Amino acid sequence: MSEHDTESLTKQRWVVDSSGWIEYFTDGPNAEAFAPAIEQPAALLVPSLSVLEVFKWMLRRHGEGPALQAIALMQQGTQVALDTALALRAAELGLRWKLPLADSVMLATAQAHQAMLLTQDGDFAAIPGVTFVPVKG
Repeated sequence: MSEHDTESLTKQRWVVDSSGWIEYFTDGPNAEAFAPAIEQPAALLVPSLSVLEVFKWMLRRHGEGPALQAIALMQQGTQVALDTALALRAAELGLRWKLPLADSVMLATAQAHQAMLLTQDGDFAAIPGVTFVPVKG
């Protein structure tokens, strides 16, 4: 990564979709695409719904220890709770872009904080303000 790329990453605020966190924690094929955002907690916003999704997935697949370790890393970023204003915006975005509930919350969180949403979820592929990483393999 060049110095310019590193500099732009530090200025950019990020919301990593739950799929990106899981990819990172499981060292999946796209893990490297999510690492720069996840490894800069000062620029990272973490929606409470993402904590729920990731913890549940990790707990089911890998057990309590790894799930708690994942959440400890997620908590290094700035936590963003789902309040009424964010919920209403998420509902509007969900209808506009035909997104599932959790996806609409991720997008609303990113937009509310002038952050870029980073995801490998195909539901976001054509939405402005989203960095979409196609699934490998």
